[in-house]
Amino acid sequence: MVRNRTKAASGFLAGFRDFIMRGNVVDLAVAVIIGAAFSKIIESLVADIITPAILNPAMKAAGVEKLADLSANGIQYGLFLAAVLNFLVIAFCIYVVVQAFEKAKKRLIRQEALAEETPDAAVLAQEKLTASLERLTHAVESKQMLN
Repeated sequence: MVRNRTKAASGFLAGFRDFIMRGNVVDLAVAVIIGAAFSKIIESLVADIITPAILNPAMKAAGVEKLADLSANGIQYGLFLAAVLNFLVIAFCIYVVVQAFEKAKKRLIRQEALAEETPDAAVLAQEKLTASLERLTHAVESKQMLN
């Protein structure tokens, strides 16, 4: 009975290890961590730079100092405006990053296609050497036939 549990436990652990070591799981973990760090940067950009720059005129006109104070009849539309602005900036940043990756991917695909089309210098040299050896062999065989 103990042996079956040990076998099941090691099978479970081996399966878990294989799951964790898959490239997709590791890539996903890295993406989540980088995404969280990127999110903090974007939140700071929006909260500390863009939101004050865009909403300061509205806040001054309304006579408030904080976004939470922008409200009408208890509805805090200032926080909503900040959330909408935050979303738009994050969406724009993601769009720019995705476009950059797509452009880099297309460039890489073009470079690989060019590399496949143009033979390597060593291959060209080998082909020239082979052709020269074939001509030399043909010339030697022709002289031997004449003698």
